[in-house]
Amino acid sequence: MTTTPASADSPRDRRPVRALGLYLAAVFIGGALLAPWLYWTVHSLAESVPAMEKISRMKFSRYLNRGLLITALAGLPVFIRAAGIRRWRDVGVAPGLVRWKGFAAGFGLGFTSLAGVCAVALLAGGRILKDRTAGELAAQFLGVLATALIVAVIEELLFRGAIFGSLRRAMRWPAALAVSSGIYAITHFMERAANPAKVDWLSGIRILPTTLAGMTEVRTLVPAVLSLALAGTILGLAYQWTGDLSASIGIHAGWIFWLKFYGFATRRSPGADEWFWGTGKVVDGWMALVALVVVLAVLLHLNGMRSRLDSATAPTS
Repeated sequence: MTTTPASADSPRDRRPVRALGLYLAAVFIGGALLAPWLYWTVHSLAESVPAMEKISRMKFSRYLNRGLLITALAGLPVFIRAAGIRRWRDVGVAPGLVRWKGFAAGFGLGFTSLAGVCAVALLAGGRILKDRTAGELAAQFLGVLATALIVAVIEELLFRGAIFGSLRRAMRWPAALAVSSGIYAITHFMERAANPAKVDWLSGIRILPTTLAGMTEVRTLVPAVLSLALAGTILGLAYQWTGDLSASIGIHAGWIFWLKFYGFATRRSPGADEWFWGTGKVVDGWMALVALVVVLAVLLHLNGMRSRLDSATAPTS
């Protein structure tokens, strides 16, 4: 993975902090209020559109998740502008959109890191393969790969480009990295909320606090949140050290592929310790945390090599 020097910290600007606070409040409140309307719309369409019938059977928590995502994407341009950002380059979008060499290197790193976790878990008996046909696996492989690419682009633009990128204008970049990684970890740790007995227009608001119920359980909280925070840190460093989102999108896409495919292809092995091996989510086990530490070490090594190369080739006065 080749890296280019990141831009120096810009003068401190407090607008991003205020804009982020308002943006997060709008996302959670707006998404929770939108969820019942999505639920009612889908159920109304299901009566006349057969294709919507299966979707209508989703739990209400899925509608809450979709409401939060829609609100986050709809409000992103407003947040970026309120944070004082005026150029796509300032949220990590490089000329030509993607630098394919950086993306490919990142994808290879992300893909192989969690592939190793999955392979070790299967070989050691922590997980076992489900009875899937070759056709089912192939179809799922392609679908998951497409999903991984789309989700990686959206989340990197949001968490690294917009949130981390804007916070660097208000504070030193290590502090901005810590804050953005914390936000990333908490939002990804949110569990599916309980289904309300009856959906009304305040149902999303009522069940929203229950999505963080896992914060009270140590075995649920650790190592999942640690892994998610470390993942956010790795992705932020990839952005900081390369100057654009190509490498971080690649790493993230490689991870998401296994998060989706692993649960489809494997199941829990009777008697296996899921706290160590993880569930079908992969990242909620100690093995995944070890793999992420290795990825961080690789990034640190590559950045060190780049720094030494820059020093060696720098003109002397």
